[in-house]
This record gives sequence, C-alpha cells and structure tokens, in this order.
Amino acid sequence: MRQRDIQSELNEASTTLAIFMESYNKSIPLNFPQASVKALRQFQTTFPVLFKNGDQWSIDRHRKKLMDWLSSYRAVA
Repeated sequence: MRQRDIQSELNEASTTLAIFMESYNKSIPLNFPQASVKALRQFQTTFPVLFKNGDQWSIDRHRKKLMDWLSSYRAVA
C-alpha cells in the first residue's frame, strides 16, 4: 500500500519541464513518440489552460493529453 502512495505522490507532484520529459520518455511504450523540449513548449502554447501555475508539469495532469497530442503533432511536423 505504501508503494502506491509514493507512486501517486510522484505522479501528482509538480516538476520542471526537463524532469517531466525524462520521466515521460522513460514510461511510454516504445512505439509512442518521445517528447522533446520543442514539442513540450509547443504543447504549452497550444494548451495554456493546463499551465495556470506557470511552467509546472505533472504526470497526472499532462501525460494523457500529451500522448494524444504528440501523435498529431508528429504527423504535422
């Protein structure tokens, strides 16, 4: 039970773009597009409502939306 609490805390914690990118890229399936600084900055511009607290990222808040968006972003880029 304690391991679950620690994992939840890590997923909910606000972090920097660099730490989020590292964590995100380590946790996604191999066939998913990897995040880059350029892509994450574009994601922030596209979805400013997700960043009301400034340049803070969290796995819980941003991961799913980013996964969906990255597929279409890669198709356009």
